Amino acid sequence: MSSAPTTEDLLAEEADLVLDRFDYATAWNLGAHIRGIAAERRLPIAVEVFHGTAPVFFALLPGATPDNSEWIRRKRAVVLRFHHSSLYMRLLCESKGVGLSERYGLPGTEFVASGGAVPIFVRDVGLVGVATVSGLPDVEDHQLVVTAIRDLRCSF
Repeated sequence: MSSAPTTEDLLAEEADLVLDRFDYATAWNLGAHIRGIAAERRLPIAVEVFHGTAPVFFALLPGATPDNSEWIRRKRAVVLRFHHSSLYMRLLCESKGVGLSERYGLPGTEFVASGGAVPIFVRDVGLVGVATVSGLPDVEDHQLVVTAIRDLRCSF
């Protein structure tokens, strides 16, 4: 995907990222993999992986701040509400010329349409979790999570 994805690109990407399974161990491995990539690249991010409604992995890397955890919480809320990535929801709203809060009547303190939260889907089950990164420009946050999910899927 280019650095400027479209909503169509993101829908195709979501379909491509469907996993065969996702349990606590897989969630932990995904979070650890994202953290490992970020540490190697010295990225100042926060990373979180949820399985269902349970936080399984969370880390702040050097340079990240507690504010990044708030961004994660608000991005995750978007994925759990709409079952699409937070980047998809940002681009969808922008295509309609409105913000997420205006379009859906959601409080900005609880929801943010900014890339970095990616839904975790399991084949024949549906949405089972969310992986989220905060600290980089939102498309880069999104791409980091997608790269790690693809790597994880290849390891099955």
